[in-house]
Amino acid sequence: MILSIDVQLQYRLSQPTDLLLQIEVADQVDQIVRQTRIDFSKVENISRIAADDGLGQRIWLRANGLFQCDYSANIQIDRPVTDLSALPATPPHQLPGETVRYLMPSRYCPSDEFQTFVAAEFGHLSGGAQITSMRDWIERSFQYVPGVSNAQTTALDSFVQRQGICRDYAHVLVTLARAATIPARFASVYAPGVTPPDFHAVAEVYLGGAWHLVDPTGMASSADIARIGVGADAASVAFLNIFGQAEFVAQSVSVQED
Repeated sequence: MILSIDVQLQYRLSQPTDLLLQIEVADQVDQIVRQTRIDFSKVENISRIAADDGLGQRIWLRANGLFQCDYSANIQIDRPVTDLSALPATPPHQLPGETVRYLMPSRYCPSDEFQTFVAAEFGHLSGGAQITSMRDWIERSFQYVPGVSNAQTTALDSFVQRQGICRDYAHVLVTLARAATIPARFASVYAPGVTPPDFHAVAEVYLGGAWHLVDPTGMASSADIARIGVGADAASVAFLNIFGQAEFVAQSVSVQED
């Protein structure tokens, strides 16, 4: 699978402002960046730092006035589709250290409040079969409705409302998985076929000794997804953090299969 990605961002800044950007695809064994380019309008500073779990990079910028970013990339995805239902869970005492933080509740994923529900609804299953059942339950029970959630919406809010966007779907699956003692993290990604075209969000779960992408919206297959970054939830892997005031001007995201 070859993906061509094009992104344009525009914001108006009223004074010098620090920005933290994470929109570039991470170069990994299962997703090779064949070509890439990123251009900015006039900025005072550009510096790169490692992102969470060493997956990808963030870019510190300082800009003023009209800020514009243009990013394009050509990505080769080489990731076979795995039958999640056949994968075992790793007993907690055998989990590697880097996965432990993804068992814990986080800002948008209060997994400790879902343990009773998960035991009642999914307790007869384990491992990948449990995750598959959770994914199917979310896709079946939720409605994809833009505009009903915001930056404060948690998995608990989405669970009650039974609607949201990809960010909310991913938060719910991450939360349910953690409540079942399966490490799960939030992944910011690109994927073709996302409607409306935009940055996409999915979950990653730790099963059978490896991380596996899972899209509870049903829009994307793991074989078609290009990771940007991962974190405990959306708060730690936003595509743009603005440390000041900014006016949104325009945004476009295009992901095409070549």
